[in-house]
Amino acid sequence: MDKHTIVLMQPGTHPNTRTYMDYTTVSGAMDGLCGVFEKKLKELNPTLPRITYDIQDFYNFLDTHAEVVMLVLEEGAYIPYTKEWVKKRVYQHLKRQAK
Repeated sequence: MDKHTIVLMQPGTHPNTRTYMDYTTVSGAMDGLCGVFEKKLKELNPTLPRITYDIQDFYNFLDTHAEVVMLVLEEGAYIPYTKEWVKKRVYQHLKRQAK
């Protein structure tokens, strides 16, 4: 899907924890979110040479965030998608990559 996508994340409850990431595609945004999660795992487990996770671990990570929203450019307007939509799309994305 070649649709410009903005990921809005707020890890904490305070507004100053808000951040965003900008991608040219929805698929790129999915990869970016997985990268954020993997970076966090490495920070939490610096001595492990290899880190593995499953989709539930990723969902739990998203659930720790006060807000996760994707804005996808569709027909000239950005459409907001919820955290639940993001979870479903990441699952589909990773499933396609595993084939």
